[in-house]
Amino acid sequence: MIRDQETQTLLEDSLRRFINEVLVPAEEQVAETDQIPAEIIEQMKELGLFGLTLPEEYGGLGLTMEEEVRIGFELGQTSPAFRSYIGTNNGIGGSGIIIDGTPEQKEKYLPRMAAGELIGSFALTEPEAGSDAGSLRTTAVRDGDFYVLNGTKRFITNAPHAGIFTVMARTSTEIKGAGGISAFIVEANTPGLSLGKIDKKMGQKGAHTCDVIFENCRIPASQLIGGVEGVGFKTAMKVLDKGRLHISSIATGAAKRMLRDALNYAKERKQFGQPIANFQLVQGMLADSKAEIYAAECMILDAARRRDAGENVSALASCAKYFSTEMCCRVADRAVQIFGGAGYVSEYGIERFYRDVRLFRLYEGTSQIQQVIIAKDLIRNDSI
Repeated sequence: MIRDQETQTLLEDSLRRFINEVLVPAEEQVAETDQIPAEIIEQMKELGLFGLTLPEEYGGLGLTMEEEVRIGFELGQTSPAFRSYIGTNNGIGGSGIIIDGTPEQKEKYLPRMAAGELIGSFALTEPEAGSDAGSLRTTAVRDGDFYVLNGTKRFITNAPHAGIFTVMARTSTEIKGAGGISAFIVEANTPGLSLGKIDKKMGQKGAHTCDVIFENCRIPASQLIGGVEGVGFKTAMKVLDKGRLHISSIATGAAKRMLRDALNYAKERKQFGQPIANFQLVQGMLADSKAEIYAAECMILDAARRRDAGENVSALASCAKYFSTEMCCRVADRAVQIFGGAGYVSEYGIERFYRDVRLFRLYEGTSQIQQVIIAKDLIRNDSI
């Protein structure tokens, strides 16, 4: 659902200019330094990018799901590090508070998140609980008006920059599986919370992850999201439904960028006395990429509109995430092939994208987890 087409078009146009004039020229610097320049972060704050999806009453833009994925198609067309830095506030780092938080929790945190003054992070994955999120071991034991947290979270996006964490922890040892999990807001300066070293990753330089460690970390009971125990896993799944559509749009945007770069190179690079774009085998790779990008866009927009209409889109979000992220990696592979030897050296940047986009198939649920979700939905509902 697009609330006002003129406003949406203006937002997309201004973002596109910012990406082309500011972010794209800074990509190589970010990759080399593993840092986003402070002046770019300030510009992102001024543009309101930290609060794109946060409710208007808390200073955000309150984008609908369709509006958000259309922005994602644009944001994906530059280094994923930029999207990652603002993405947790708009996605998994803020969604739990928006969806299930109490009015007091929303009032306390969302305005600062919308302004970019506070970075939110989502702490679900653990050393022994990744795809099997229901088996997490971090505990939160009630002690009067407090909870005491113990455990370790792994690969937590934006953890080195975060001011608050949405933490999934087990509040009941008697209830096995997902039913014993609750969600908490934990402030980064809470005694007993510490961070591990920043992970050295295959790609996505400038986007930082690390362990988050809780050792007798004592937080007020008021930090329990929604004020109710045992619904944390449901909160996490609601967050991931939305996040998967967001990542799908980012992956599709990245595929568009790589196809555009490959097309421009194919039209300029000459072999046998003519541009390689004239050769049918190259044309086949370009055509396959265009067709798959178009298919992904259609899937994502359809699922987004259905979510805006109030439908349960868990399976459709998984379909979109599975197809678009796998598609993105196929486009990356074809782009490197079209560039030939030039695609394997850092000067052209396509090798950086090749490494960066590989992560899309892993986080917020691996491709195999998406397949399981889709298949279980088919079997349960007996509808295609």
